[in-house]
Amino acid sequence: MKVLVINCGSSSIKYQLFEMTDESVLASGLVEKIGTDAAIIKQETPDREELVLTSEILDHRDGLNKVLSLLMSKEHGVIQSADEISAVGHRVVHGGEFFSESVVITSEVRQAIRKTIDLAPLHNPPNLLGIDAAQAQLSNAVHVAVFDTAFHQTMPDYAFMYPIPRVLYQKHRIRRYGFHGTSHKYVAQKAAEFLGRPLDELKLIIAHIGNGASLSAVEYGKSVDTSMGMTPLEGLMMGTRSGDIDPAIVPFVMAKEDLTLGEVQSMLNKHSGLLGVSGLSGDMREVTEAMFDGNPQAKLAIEMYVYRLRKMIGGYFAAINGADALIFTAGVGENASLIREKVCSGLSYLGIEINLEENSVRRKEERKISTPQSKIDVLVVPTNEELMIARDAKNLVSSH
Repeated sequence: MKVLVINCGSSSIKYQLFEMTDESVLASGLVEKIGTDAAIIKQETPDREELVLTSEILDHRDGLNKVLSLLMSKEHGVIQSADEISAVGHRVVHGGEFFSESVVITSEVRQAIRKTIDLAPLHNPPNLLGIDAAQAQLSNAVHVAVFDTAFHQTMPDYAFMYPIPRVLYQKHRIRRYGFHGTSHKYVAQKAAEFLGRPLDELKLIIAHIGNGASLSAVEYGKSVDTSMGMTPLEGLMMGTRSGDIDPAIVPFVMAKEDLTLGEVQSMLNKHSGLLGVSGLSGDMREVTEAMFDGNPQAKLAIEMYVYRLRKMIGGYFAAINGADALIFTAGVGENASLIREKVCSGLSYLGIEINLEENSVRRKEERKISTPQSKIDVLVVPTNEELMIARDAKNLVSSH
């Protein structure tokens, strides 16, 4: 069975084609600058050099058509016919309270996704454009929606409700939804496999830290808390997002700096976090390099990042009364050994002890970085959201 995974942005399409018999990637690529006459298509296939093309691509349907043409081309293709694609897995950012798991896309599902546009105005519309384009051109395939928010729908109400007037939840569904759910679900499953224990017997704390960052508490296979909220702005300090701040800062800054609400939202989402504090970059590698070069603002940014992450991890240990493992994943979590070391060195009261030599090694596989004496396992588990989407699509095709 072949499954095409699609992630549509406002002017982009990311894609991967999987052969699900062995879960191998047949091709992966990216279409950028959709809506222009200078759109770029990049595709990688095993044992071939990366292909880069420039073309006029006016909309997502045109972009997907060019992707399918590449996948079937004699020179660069990996399939003979589009009919070889049994399923298409679509990443959808926000499923609201409608979806607690992945679903086959029907007219009712599409309508529900539209109803959540207010909660994800930048993401759900292009996700729907991708669904429209793919269903038009791959009509024989089963189309599946996989939601970033779905895994966290198992949170209890005392974890997802905000301490504001309840009428706002009743009227507008204002609550914590959480994101990165596909990653947290995948990493929880991989961690259980690595530890050789059933997932429904484990308590895990997962730190998905990349440019965006979120923490989750997974108790016996279910998400019971997560740090992102109604939007991805809440929670940890991130590359360009502020994470948690005093809400009163928003009207204060608007008044003092004569900013509009949109400008403040842009400030908190795109110009804060590591970038805002360091004044240099939202990229952890660049900020770390600047810190070692003696830049005091870069040093402060790293210290704030680590402090806030460690503090929230400690809170999650309290929330679920201990855990079997602490897991780092995503770009920073998988590659920034310094951040893992700094975070874990301040968790010794929990009995956490890491092997500094093992922590410093970079490998693209699951590994334990804690010592045998550590009371809690500390793992690095590479995430693979695309594979999780493909697996969900395959399972739904089988049951469909």
